[in-house]
Amino acid sequence: MLRWMTCLLITLGLAWPAAGAWAEDEAGGVRADPARHKAAPKSPRARVRKVAADNGELNLRSNVALVVDQSTGQPVIAKNIDEVHPIASITKLMTAQVILDAQLPMAEPVLITEDDKDTERNSRSRLRVGAELSRTDLLQLALLASENRAAHALGRTFPGGMSAFVAAMNQKARTLGMTNTRFVDPTGLSSNNVSTASDLVKMVQSADRYALIREYSTTATHDVEVLGRQVRFANTNRLVGSDSWDISLSKTGFINEAGRCLVMQAKIQGRALTIVLLDSFGKFTRIADANRIRKWLNSPNAAARISVNPGPAAGA
Repeated sequence: MLRWMTCLLITLGLAWPAAGAWAEDEAGGVRADPARHKAAPKSPRARVRKVAADNGELNLRSNVALVVDQSTGQPVIAKNIDEVHPIASITKLMTAQVILDAQLPMAEPVLITEDDKDTERNSRSRLRVGAELSRTDLLQLALLASENRAAHALGRTFPGGMSAFVAAMNQKARTLGMTNTRFVDPTGLSSNNVSTASDLVKMVQSADRYALIREYSTTATHDVEVLGRQVRFANTNRLVGSDSWDISLSKTGFINEAGRCLVMQAKIQGRALTIVLLDSFGKFTRIADANRIRKWLNSPNAAARISVNPGPAAGA
């Protein structure tokens, strides 16, 4: 029975780490020990049943999916869009907006301190304590490499400190009409940072109005000096830079409680689309789902159906 179940999961592209194994984290290859997470991951078997029950014609493996045509505001694909989920490092898109709204001096150096170390999940970081980077570099690393110490340092050095920063994040969410969203930290390491796909579309489209967020989140790599040594950070979204994609904004996220998450602004068949994928189980399934969506939207039948009549969303 165990062998049959393992084969099934491999066929579906799903896998979970063995007990005590390391789980991938976002920050430039940083990894966190799942045993230290506050909540146990969902049962893989339960996840398989849940996804299989609501695949729709696209056979999406993400438990939550929403694709919205920006020109019409109409959903093209929708699946569990009002379920509240932890959003992991998708949080950093709000972090970036609050920093830019505050019009702080971006060239100002910011020191990485012991306070910026992750004590919740004990994830590692290549931004060592004692390193000094400009606020610009920290913002870019938070967006493209999902660097947690960078995001935390941005919040810690905000006028009024971390509590004022988190309050500004939640105020921004309310201003955007994100009624089912709550933030408690600027990194997304807390599973108490929660939202819905419907709310995240609003946040992504708001972030898309910031030129620096568009630029930094879609840069493939960025080099910074850390304590006298050049360190290269890579984008956590492998689709950035792909010839098959036209992406203007991107952010990934992962903690065990959230699953693999991905949001993007992209053009497909000449349409500007907002894409939200949450709670994807398996290291590569969010990328596979994004490619399934692109392939489906590139098909002549789908393009004609969307163009003539938005109608009911696929997978709804």
